[in-house]
Amino acid sequence: MKTMPETMGESDVIDLLLAQHAMIRDMFDEVEQAPPDRRGEAFTRLVRLLAVHETAEEEIVHPYARGKIDGGDGVVEDRLTEENEAKQLLQQMDQAGPDAPDFTENLAALRAAVEAHARSEERYEFIQLRAHTTEAERRGMAAGVKAAEAMAPTHPHPGTESATKNVLVGTPVAMMDRARDVIRQALGKKH
Repeated sequence: MKTMPETMGESDVIDLLLAQHAMIRDMFDEVEQAPPDRRGEAFTRLVRLLAVHETAEEEIVHPYARGKIDGGDGVVEDRLTEENEAKQLLQQMDQAGPDAPDFTENLAALRAAVEAHARSEERYEFIQLRAHTTEAERRGMAAGVKAAEAMAPTHPHPGTESATKNVLVGTPVAMMDRARDVIRQALGKKH
């Protein structure tokens, strides 16, 4: 299973994000189907992918959408509200652990929330973004997303510095905060 978004071939940011949405759906399948002793590991990989993907969207795609699409502020605020709900559920699940009696039930709720959010992005944000941006702008955003995700890998790459390797450990919120820091660093933004 390919879980390194930064190595994906898509050069258009919309295609890249759509491919990542498919990858996230596959990883939900993987967690659901994992035997109990492997569930925690599969869930951690899913959380890492979600952390990097959502943070890249927040830092690169949403700001662009705010300025480029009709009603961009409202569209982005709706997506951020959805993301926040999913983050809260992720946090609860992380604290309870994969052996919690309600893990499967919460995973189903999380999947429903994440998939509804992805559909809303695809319908309200991505379609308009494709219509209101040039191919060069979308290539630039894709390069930014890939660069950011390479700095916040969804699993440690062999031979990388320990600081990079440890970006995505700990709670989901800590992962998202550290991913945000490295994404801003990759984009040359101040915190």
